[in-house]
Amino acid sequence: MLRGLMNLFSLCWKPFGPDGENHETNGVLGGGGGTTGGSREGKDGLLWFRDIGKYGSGEFSMAVVQANQVLEDQSQIESGQFGTFVGIYDGHGGPEAARYVCDHLFSNFRAESHGVVTAETIQRAFRQTEEGFTTLVSELWGSRPSMATVGTCCLVGVIYQQTLFIASLGDSRVVLGKKVGNTGGMAAMQLSTEHNANIEAIRHELKELHPNDPQIVVLKHGVWRVKGIIQVSRSIGDLYMKHAQYNREPINAKFRLPEPMNMPLLSANPTIISHPLHPSDSFLIFASDGLWEHLSNEKAVDIVHSHPRAGSAKRLVKAALQEAARKREMRYSDLRKIDKKVRRHFHDDITVIVLFFNHDLILRGAVQDPPVSIRSALEH
Repeated sequence: MLRGLMNLFSLCWKPFGPDGENHETNGVLGGGGGTTGGSREGKDGLLWFRDIGKYGSGEFSMAVVQANQVLEDQSQIESGQFGTFVGIYDGHGGPEAARYVCDHLFSNFRAESHGVVTAETIQRAFRQTEEGFTTLVSELWGSRPSMATVGTCCLVGVIYQQTLFIASLGDSRVVLGKKVGNTGGMAAMQLSTEHNANIEAIRHELKELHPNDPQIVVLKHGVWRVKGIIQVSRSIGDLYMKHAQYNREPINAKFRLPEPMNMPLLSANPTIISHPLHPSDSFLIFASDGLWEHLSNEKAVDIVHSHPRAGSAKRLVKAALQEAARKREMRYSDLRKIDKKVRRHFHDDITVIVLFFNHDLILRGAVQDPPVSIRSALEH
């Protein structure tokens, strides 16, 4: 029974090595040709998880739950000579943009960084990825014009030497759990910037960028959207909101603007911050917005802090699902019985990666050997 379950799971969760192949060690899925770091993987309905594993600067926990008919979230952890790279890509309109970013952003980052990581090298990797996806959409315009209407949020964390870089497009979020002196308490510190029209500062930014367009943000059904269509103001893809040549037939009428587009309405330029790592920095929670719809930063940090490390990501996902069920006045056990697609009426796809810091490893400049390379599954 267990062997059959693990065989089924191995089809759903595939760590990839540098050569793009799936690596296995002693019949257990390994990361990048290395070991699993004692990680336990499993499946619980529409939830997949890796309870605990090792990366270059400590340990990690990872989980994803599907709500859409086709999972639109993608995620990855890469750890090796260069440091550690974490990516969460929350797709919308379809899975294609998120899959493309998961296939290309890290390799573009490696090509641009040449062993040295700066905000500029990360920004160039984002630009290369957007340009590559634009080329793909152009090539497919004749056969698959709907590719112009898919996009993805991108949240990336890079640990290089003793510095953490965070780059974000859209509304995924990363929160730092930081020890409060010797109190035993843990503070929650949001490190990422969110680009969502429901945030007043983002509406102000859009109005400044488009002073002659009174309809640049529109309130529809209680939700602010760019041109009344999309909530996020920055993304990879969504070319119908960036290039006039893609905002025309044959794309769906709901995406077509009534007036000519004179300049891009969305941006693929990420907000990037650098954070010098401090011994009081305990862990990071990276998650798509599906988690943060139901859990506050403080609640998420408290859940991680007050339980064992193993299973942290799965625990956060389940807490969000329990809250989603409570809001609909139903039991969590009943929510779990609802299949994908219908499940989207109750919650979004949710991806969570928790990174725990080992500051002895960070100070020593330890290198993950063999490298770890883990991706969430392309198909669930």
